[in-house]
Amino acid sequence: MAYVVTESCIKCKYTDCVEVCPVDCFHEGPNFLVIDPDECIDCTLCVPECPVNAIYAEDDLPEDQRQFTELNAELAKVWPVITEKKDAPADAAEWDDKRDKLKYLER
Repeated sequence: MAYVVTESCIKCKYTDCVEVCPVDCFHEGPNFLVIDPDECIDCTLCVPECPVNAIYAEDDLPEDQRQFTELNAELAKVWPVITEKKDAPADAAEWDDKRDKLKYLER
């Protein structure tokens, strides 16, 4: 079982989680992070670091977020690894509690 980054991360893209990952399994896109399921060791260290609660164990994904399992696996193959925390986008706080953000995902 791997961990999955869900919709809450889109346009927020806080990177607190990447610094605690012992296996560097996070990959960065323009406005979203993903976890490589082949690299994730299920350590759970990233979960409490996410300020918008965007990271779930695959088995605990809310029903409306299940498509993010496949999306994380797909995008981890093409996006570069990120290992150091970066500043969040200037408008990240405005997106924290927004829903239905998948349409804003930039590939």
